Amino acid sequence: MKNLIDFGILNLSSIAPMMVLSLFAVFILVLNFINKNISRTFWTMLAILGLAINIFFLFGYSGIVRGFFDLVLIDGFAFISMIIILLFSILFLPLTLSKENFHDCSLAEFYALYLFMIVGYEFMVSSQNLIVILVGLETSSLALYALIALHNRTRAIEAAIKYFTMGALSTGFFCFAIVIFYLSSASLDISAISYSAKNTDPILIAAACIFLICSIGFKLSLIPFHTWIPDVYEGSSEVMAGYISIVPKIAGFIVAMRVFESLYDSNIAFIQISLYIIAVLTMTLANIMALIQNDVKRMLAFSSISHAGFVLCAVVIGTKSANIGLFLYWLMFSFANLGAFSVLWFTRNKQNIWHERFDHPFEKFNGLVKFLPYTSFLMALFMISLAGIPPFSVFWGKMYLMGSAISSGFIFMAVIMAINSAIAVYYYLRIIVCMFLKEPLENAEATLYKQNSSNAIKFIITFSAILCILAPFMVKFWTDFVLKFI
Repeated sequence: MKNLIDFGILNLSSIAPMMVLSLFAVFILVLNFINKNISRTFWTMLAILGLAINIFFLFGYSGIVRGFFDLVLIDGFAFISMIIILLFSILFLPLTLSKENFHDCSLAEFYALYLFMIVGYEFMVSSQNLIVILVGLETSSLALYALIALHNRTRAIEAAIKYFTMGALSTGFFCFAIVIFYLSSASLDISAISYSAKNTDPILIAAACIFLICSIGFKLSLIPFHTWIPDVYEGSSEVMAGYISIVPKIAGFIVAMRVFESLYDSNIAFIQISLYIIAVLTMTLANIMALIQNDVKRMLAFSSISHAGFVLCAVVIGTKSANIGLFLYWLMFSFANLGAFSVLWFTRNKQNIWHERFDHPFEKFNGLVKFLPYTSFLMALFMISLAGIPPFSVFWGKMYLMGSAISSGFIFMAVIMAINSAIAVYYYLRIIVCMFLKEPLENAEATLYKQNSSNAIKFIITFSAILCILAPFMVKFWTDFVLKFI
């Protein structure tokens, strides 16, 4: 009897990373069912092991890999983005080993959902089929909603509901885009859609792109689709807020690159012009809103929106150099942002003693250098890095992107980048002024800042700082590495 499925053609090795993580997630749930008393340290180490094995499988690929009915594509973009996703997923996990035992970090379900979420991101970046991308998007989003809500605070549940509501709307837009693309090309493959777009009614393609821009704009928190971001960051734990600012966005950028850059050849100028306007607005307006925030976490929320605008410029430019700049910028930004949110997590305490609403008002950091000099200097380093001040991490990403913009004729875009970089310096230096030049609050004492500190958090903060300092020596290595694959 002839087999219905040719497993050689199926090439299950193409989805091996996703299968490994899924098995680890199921194993965590089964093990928790058997024994409810396993420590969070064990769950953290088990999740890190699963992610490390995932990276091992990735480096086992050679060249472009297709499989699973040709729905999965492990190419250069997928490989590099999965490396970033897995690397920072590993680096955020030790933050769960805080001194304070927060509700979400003590649950086995947290780590299982964490791994399922990453599986979704891996599917998002490793396919050119819009249905597979949608499945990955929904898998990751549903897991992320639950992870935010697990923080078990009123604001966390509110944030999860807001995120879910906006996410459902985003999914609806994505589905509309899929339907229109299928009507225009009779295919759900991005390459086929791009090929047929030249001979298709431009109104149809434009309509599909509008829906897709709205959907991806939400995931990347681009203006005007950003409204959920500040409240979600505020309600989430510092661990999840920092994670949201880095990992989901690289997955969204890869989808944007695959779709929009392939459609540039269809000679529909509307697409590139729309993304250009959104990129400029996102950089500028997010910076302005960051200037007026009273809470450091909300400031970092708007900061991450602005940085997303910078990286969107790479998608607008659409050249090979710009794509390399995208990966360089996001890697450098991720180092500094990981460190900044780790410091916030370090200084977090369960009792909200600083402000009626905010966990990290700027006043909380007044005179911090007198209590935590080492942490203060590292936080200053992260702020300087995020501001793009040379020679630290984000500076190199901004220079590379601005160089790509100028060489491709996007002079105005490069000027806007430079202006917004100058504006950002103010709100990043604001917290430095608080830490080093202001007197501590009357009720402030060292123990209040150390209630959540642990060796694991200290390690991540120090490691992030080292990477920010060593950034000049990493630029050539990373750009050469990316160049090999794209």
